[in-house]
Amino acid sequence: MSSQPHSAAPAGERVFLRLLPITLAVFFAFLTLGVQMPVLPLHLHDALGLDTLAIGAVVGLQFVVALLSRPWAGNLADLRGAKRAVVVGCLFASASGLAYLASLLFVANPAVSVGVVALGRVLLALGESLIATGALGWALGLVGPHHAGKVIVWIGIAIYGAYALGAPLGVAANAAWGFSGIAALVGLLPLPALAVVARVRAVAPPATRRTPFYTVLGAVLWPGLGLALSSVGFGLITAFIALLFAAKQWGDSALAFTAFGLSFIAARIFFGHLPDKLGGAKVALVSVAIEAAGQLLIWGAHERSLAYLGAALTGFGYSLAFPGFGVEAVRRAPPQTRSLAMGAYVAFLDIALGITSPLAGALAHAWGIASVYLAGAVAVALAMAVAWRLLAGHAAAAAGGEAQARA
Repeated sequence: MSSQPHSAAPAGERVFLRLLPITLAVFFAFLTLGVQMPVLPLHLHDALGLDTLAIGAVVGLQFVVALLSRPWAGNLADLRGAKRAVVVGCLFASASGLAYLASLLFVANPAVSVGVVALGRVLLALGESLIATGALGWALGLVGPHHAGKVIVWIGIAIYGAYALGAPLGVAANAAWGFSGIAALVGLLPLPALAVVARVRAVAPPATRRTPFYTVLGAVLWPGLGLALSSVGFGLITAFIALLFAAKQWGDSALAFTAFGLSFIAARIFFGHLPDKLGGAKVALVSVAIEAAGQLLIWGAHERSLAYLGAALTGFGYSLAFPGFGVEAVRRAPPQTRSLAMGAYVAFLDIALGITSPLAGALAHAWGIASVYLAGAVAVALAMAVAWRLLAGHAAAAAGGEAQARA
């Protein structure tokens, strides 16, 4: 890909063309996660005889390793190059498919087979961490930090689109070829990603020495906290909306997921430019207000149509909260640590999703399933307070600059 697009092309088109191959690579790579999401738990239960607790441990292992590996992935991208991080991440993801295939050789010995599957989950987590962190840093290096909102928007569309398409693809592959078909897909899908990025220009590593993770974590702390709080609404939709529909006897909850997904993507396509144009904190403030309204609507819904609308508002608001707070994170982090900063920022999402489900489950047990959405509205409202704090910081900095200029 040329590093100097045609000068007649509009700026927005240049940015999109530079981001397109990386976005496609992330999409293909994250299909490896999407295709196994609805299938792996069934394989662990039906073929290997695990109970729900053990299944949760094996499936959750990936998210724990991804969280713990983000400092390593961010430093590798900043020191060795973001393109190299993406390439190595794709190789790790492909190797996880080979581990899944190898596990099928030991189905007669479930303990060994589960151990090999767990190895595959570790490899996949390392791959996901490198790909996500490297892609964000690479894209920022290509288009500049002033387009950070667009970078986060399009990488996010690729990830969530891969989840949405990968799930039915995985179900179909499992029906046709069993878990061996899933393993083969996981091994093969990262290869098109490698092909897509092979000719894309690499960017020079921005750092010359390793940066301690805690220094970047401090820089992105407040935007990351905003992301964590706003992610509660997303976590509650994915984990509890089906249970709410069952408790209310509203039938299938599939349309709630559809409403969330469509509004999420629509918001990013039509309004994804706003964080760069208006400022991340302003967009985040409005977005989390919309998301909180969606959570309240689900909590008080007496019919399914209101729950659908609540899911749509949650998806719309959360869609722009992520890049809104993300722009603030990029602006606060040192420029030589852009990949590490993005890894630290996304780590707040990992933490939020990791603790939301068990806490909400305890709340639902004590107060009923609908109560989790009232708690979700409170959490998202706290994200509004974070956005206000970020805006106040901008105002104070602007006032200080004006005073200094007068002096």
